[in-house]
Amino acid sequence: MTIQQALDQKVWAVIGATHKTEKFGYKIYKCLKDHGYEVYPVNPNIAEIDGDKCYSSLSALPVVPAVVDFVVPEAAGMAALDECKELGISTVWLQPGADKPSVVEKAHALNLHVIQDCVLVQLP
Repeated sequence: MTIQQALDQKVWAVIGATHKTEKFGYKIYKCLKDHGYEVYPVNPNIAEIDGDKCYSSLSALPVVPAVVDFVVPEAAGMAALDECKELGISTVWLQPGADKPSVVEKAHALNLHVIQDCVLVQLP
């Protein structure tokens, strides 16, 4: 899947979304929302972001997103890849910092489409 094909998908989840406005997890979540995406924040440590419910896991979401954006450390990313595979989510977008070699390698081993780029750069 190309970057543009991923951006054409309108239902996303952001793993590592946060209410801390200075963090990339917030900026990416907000950017996607501001661009009209149906986007779900995933972070087990936060109840809500800007009044939107935050979910503890991908499995807890009310829908299965087409793309999952990763803004998490390596261990959390590795675990989330298994959940993506179980739920039939085929496209993962790894933000800079979340794209550790072990995460990329595991995503490829699970036959997931992997995009390594920054959403903030790719959305106009």
